[in-house]
Amino acid sequence: MPRKSTREKKNIYFRSREEANMTRAQASEATFISESRIEKIEYDQLQANPQDVVAMADAYKKPSLCNYFCANDCEIGQRTVPELKVQSLSRIVLSLLDNLNDLNAEKDRLIKIAADGEITPDELADFVAIKKELSELSVTADTLQLWIDNMFADGKLDKKEYDRLNS
Repeated sequence: MPRKSTREKKNIYFRSREEANMTRAQASEATFISESRIEKIEYDQLQANPQDVVAMADAYKKPSLCNYFCANDCEIGQRTVPELKVQSLSRIVLSLLDNLNDLNAEKDRLIKIAADGEITPDELADFVAIKKELSELSVTADTLQLWIDNMFADGKLDKKEYDRLNS
């Protein structure tokens, strides 16, 4: 078992490798990233690239690293990708149902707003509120996908069977 670093401030890549109980040498072998590159990424001396992050996410069985990278380190993702929080299935489902109930209550208003193809000044506030609810629904759906990806990574769901049923 690798020894844990006593370094106080560890970035997400450093913590993820340690949580996977891997040394840098083991991580290097599993990711095909040099030990020195991993060390530089972990010490914030070098920006990880998408290929690095995908390799680390797979090796460390931590799919959330990809979302973290996109939401925090990618210039495009910082504008378009919200950072997701890992949650329990029950919490995700309750949030999803809450979002759907909110949207169901607003669907008639959205139809009225969209009917003429324009958003008038008196419709703008309602439209913005509905857009916010849609964004929350999208984040909840993405959080559910992250939960599923974590189940695949942990071996708790069979990806082949899931894909077969999902096709």
